[in-house]
Amino acid sequence: MKKEYCGLFGIYGHTEAARMAYFGLYALQHRGQESAGIVTWDGEKIREQKGMGLVADVFSEQHLGHQLKGNISMGHIRYSTTGASLIRNSQPFLVRFKNMSIAIGHNGNLINTYDLRKELEEQGSIFQTTMDSEIIVHLISKYMNGSSLEEALVKALGRIKGAYSLLILANDKLIAVRDPNGFRPLSIGRVGDSYVFASETCAFDLLEAEYMRCVKPGEMIVIDKGKLSSSRFAEVQQTSPCIFELIYFARPDSIVFDQEVYQARKNMGAALAREAPIDADFVMPFPDSGMYAGVGYAQESGLPFEMAMIRNHYVGRTFIQPTQDMRDFGVKVKLNPAKSMIKNRKILIVEDSIVRGTTIRTRIKKLRELGARELHMRVSCPPIKFPCYYGIDFSSKGELIAANHSVEDIARYIGLDSLHYLSVEGLLSSVNHRKDFCLACFNEHYPVPPGPNCNKMCIEW
Repeated sequence: MKKEYCGLFGIYGHTEAARMAYFGLYALQHRGQESAGIVTWDGEKIREQKGMGLVADVFSEQHLGHQLKGNISMGHIRYSTTGASLIRNSQPFLVRFKNMSIAIGHNGNLINTYDLRKELEEQGSIFQTTMDSEIIVHLISKYMNGSSLEEALVKALGRIKGAYSLLILANDKLIAVRDPNGFRPLSIGRVGDSYVFASETCAFDLLEAEYMRCVKPGEMIVIDKGKLSSSRFAEVQQTSPCIFELIYFARPDSIVFDQEVYQARKNMGAALAREAPIDADFVMPFPDSGMYAGVGYAQESGLPFEMAMIRNHYVGRTFIQPTQDMRDFGVKVKLNPAKSMIKNRKILIVEDSIVRGTTIRTRIKKLRELGARELHMRVSCPPIKFPCYYGIDFSSKGELIAANHSVEDIARYIGLDSLHYLSVEGLLSSVNHRKDFCLACFNEHYPVPPGPNCNKMCIEW
């Protein structure tokens, strides 16, 4: 199972800044359900509210209407990529340095955390969390002597490697940064006279904000005293946005990397139909992962599209299994087949990806028990064979089924009559700017090479 990774939202110059951040984070909830936080600047100090759980559970009317005062706000939702699942690791991460309060929100994953943390600790830095994001704050403070915040930030960014989209609230300044490779998305828009930033444009849609553009790789945008300035903090050698944002992570109604996610996923399904046609009674997805690629496959192939698996929308992420003997219960309770659609049918299932294969195997077993005549699967991305160091939760080859087994072996393990993964060429034909994407999890070509200490973890509290 893949896990979502963090969403960012910021707004400058709005009388209801905290409430706007709340709704922005609400729209981005799919990117992380572990913790949520909002900070605001009220003209004198930064105020904050953070908590574990969903956005709607962390914030109350008391927070939004009374405590989180100010017209500048920044928020973050998190799923941990580095650092334990603890309240101290929730973001935005707030520190006070000299006469300045600095709050930082980070989406992505740094690959030189271990080395930098060791260096900073030897120089006297004391860390409060196990997050890689805290490294950035310590580097900023290190370079602040005699420098402006922006100058110190540029020096700090020159030390870190990996994936990072950042929002930083420093007193009355709001700063947005995207790493030189542009691994993770970050966009800028406007609502009235206010500037807004978000990981995905679905947050803009909810607030009726106008989408302006992506924050460019290697760009730093500073909003100070109502004025926006943009600069390049790094030379861009190669852009490599994460292809999984378009395959899986982003909401289908979003624009990321200046591409419509919905259309990209339909294109992937259509490419699958051209690569691996099959004579089947109908096409079906496992909601919601294969939904839009399934639509594309059905339209290209001319096969009917059916929702023969029904999703229970009221199952929370912390659903408790009653007993150990019912270890598969948590899988089955989320999706249940429409039984009359299954018996004696030849079914083509479209999925967006296969990571470990265990969940899909349970679902296929259920369809077999209900009398499906044939079960074929088409996957709208290539086999995932290599770990990701930039913020996706498959960090070792041992947990990737395609790294250790052939397509035929995977089909047998899952219980399929046939299995086909979309080729790299078919995937790239489905998206814009096809030469630019990071495909390291498919081909091991890492845009930012991981060092020997990349997988070393800091001590967990």
